Amino acid sequence: MPHNTISTPLPWDALTREFAVEDRTLPVMLQAQALRFGDRVLYEFHGKRVTYSEAISIASRGAQTLHLAGVSKGDRVALVCGNRPEFFEVFLGAAWLGAITVPLNTAIRGTQLQHMLENSGAELLVAEATFLSRLELIDQSRIQLTAVLSIGEKEEQPDLLINSTRSAAWQLASSAAPRPLLAPSDPLAILYTSGTTGVSKGVICAHAQYFWWAFHNANILEIVQGDKLLTTLPLFHTNALSTFFQALLTGSSIFVETKFSASGFLRSIQNSGATVTYLLGAMVPILLSTPKTENDNDHGLRVILAPGVPAEAASEFEERFGTVLLDGFASTESNFVIGSPQSERKRGTMGKLRPGFEARIVDELDVEVSIGTPGELLLRASDSFAFATGYFGMPDKTVESWRNLWLHTGDRVIQDVDGYFRFMDRIKDVIRRRGENISSYEVEQAIGTHPAVKNVAVYPVKSELAEDEVMASVILHDNATLTPSELMDHCQPLIAYFAVPRFIDFVNTLPTTENGKIRKFKLRETGITPNTWDREHSGYVLVR
Repeated sequence: MPHNTISTPLPWDALTREFAVEDRTLPVMLQAQALRFGDRVLYEFHGKRVTYSEAISIASRGAQTLHLAGVSKGDRVALVCGNRPEFFEVFLGAAWLGAITVPLNTAIRGTQLQHMLENSGAELLVAEATFLSRLELIDQSRIQLTAVLSIGEKEEQPDLLINSTRSAAWQLASSAAPRPLLAPSDPLAILYTSGTTGVSKGVICAHAQYFWWAFHNANILEIVQGDKLLTTLPLFHTNALSTFFQALLTGSSIFVETKFSASGFLRSIQNSGATVTYLLGAMVPILLSTPKTENDNDHGLRVILAPGVPAEAASEFEERFGTVLLDGFASTESNFVIGSPQSERKRGTMGKLRPGFEARIVDELDVEVSIGTPGELLLRASDSFAFATGYFGMPDKTVESWRNLWLHTGDRVIQDVDGYFRFMDRIKDVIRRRGENISSYEVEQAIGTHPAVKNVAVYPVKSELAEDEVMASVILHDNATLTPSELMDHCQPLIAYFAVPRFIDFVNTLPTTENGKIRKFKLRETGITPNTWDREHSGYVLVR
């Protein structure tokens, strides 16, 4: 099947004029685009389609449902919902009302759930019925919930008592709520970080931040009116939420799958007619591990946003599936700040800095380093409220991350003379061994090029000398065989001798967050086990 090609690009400068600063709120964008695109599909869940015009009704009726439940402008509404239509009923309704949605990971429970409900101060929870039993296992006296609305079929509805209030069923009201005046600086959502290294922080995302998310994503991906955007990622994270705004801003349609499925991915692309989709870096090797078919190239997919994919895997993927992978840098706190369209991309880099943003690369004292020297990436936005405004209820963490008036990303990068940025590592994932700084990301890339390796995580563990040693947990492809010595032989030509792992664990699974990030602190906590291979005790000799 011939792939879609870019025809006439959208007038990007005109978009910023059409949506003046004061108009960069979700309700205003919804109304403006409903007038423009009317009966065009805005979003679809497995055949359930909602047009641009219908989205206005859903937003205003959802707002009325929330209003009747006691929600007012500025209140927080906790939402625990997978990729299903009710997610947008609540999200759009809260935005219409001027309330703040707090989408929570559907996998959370226990102390993490307790923390997020406490920290956000949400008085209303809207959640899938199957989730609500988790509330019985937390200390309800420490949370502020006064109402719970349950999503699900009637027979699924639990008879649950929360802080002396019984839960009721979520249902769109028959009437519409009026829309209050909102500012682009008003909070739209509080999104909790995955908490891979500590307690989760609630990132306060303003309405205007998502205008700029849409603007920069769509510009880099060269989205045109009528494009079909497919996401398999969870709506409670920035990536998928941004996809909704990309569709809204450009007059495109978003198709939402329940979840990512390697075996069903190509079928989803074909059935939806998607021209654009989104992957996390780890998903590309997973897809490459599926059996090849003669239909791998039979689709209309033009481009995939897939940050963090090793160059070798990206080339193999593009050749096999006949589409383009684009890299980039973004975070919940910032925006899509680094990235280049296909015509300007440079393999092995994230791309160039986007207009409207400033970047510095600094040392541990926030002193700028020279071109070609690695350091921490600091960011700042020129456009109003293009970045998050801080961490909810955590002024100390806000000051720490935004010290010296720059957002400290915690990412170690390097910039070349042509202005392209290359990701090195998370600062906290840098391994210090015998006077050398080792990038776990670079070691992972080297190990990942072995054809028997399906996935890998590299992290520091303490040695007898009380310094860091390099350890790797490795998942092999089904039916693949590989010895630690063979893996060492493969790595030695690819990385410095001091970066070659000392410890190897072959494992079946790696601990991950809901969005696929490896929880390395869990691996560090586990550390060396009786099954761990130790290079120094095996007789294996490194070439120096």
